[in-house]
Amino acid sequence: MAEEIERKFLVDRQKLPSLENPHIIRQGYIPGTRTATVRIRTSNDKAYLTLKGKATGLTRSEFEYPVPMRDALLMLDEFCEGRVIEKKRYLVPYEGHTWEIDIFEGENEGLIVAEIELSDENEAFAKPEWVTREVSSDPKYRNSNLIMHPYTRWEKQYYSGE
Repeated sequence: MAEEIERKFLVDRQKLPSLENPHIIRQGYIPGTRTATVRIRTSNDKAYLTLKGKATGLTRSEFEYPVPMRDALLMLDEFCEGRVIEKKRYLVPYEGHTWEIDIFEGENEGLIVAEIELSDENEAFAKPEWVTREVSSDPKYRNSNLIMHPYTRWEKQYYSGE
C-alpha cells in the first residue's frame, strides 16, 4: 500500500526565497465516498486521479494514477460541481528535503502553505526561516475543505501570519 506522511505549515511570505518554475495546478474533488477523498488534478501538462484514505496521525494511504489530460478536464468540469482549487506550486530543496510551496489563487488567494513529505512520522527535518505555524492537524487547511470553505471567506483571525 502506498502511504503519504506529510506535514503542512503556514509561510511568512516576506521571508520566502525567489521562486521559479511553478507547476500550475487545478484540482477538484469528486463527492460520494466517506472512506476516501477522490481528487482529480492537472499540473502543467500532466493529469492525475488520486485516492486518499483517512489519516491516522500524519499518515494516510494514497494511490495516484496518471490520466489523459482531456479526461481530467472533463472530470473537473462534470464531477467536481464547479468547485476547483487553483494554485501555483514551487519545489524548494532545503537541507535534504524538498518543500512544496503552494500559493493559492482564486477564492483561496492570500493563502500560502508549505508541505514536506517524510518517510516516517518521527523523521527529523530542518525548517526554513519562512516556515511558521504548523497546521498539519487543522482540517480547514486541507485542500478538500478549502473547496467548500475558501480562505477569502474566513474571519480575519484565521489568516496566516496574523
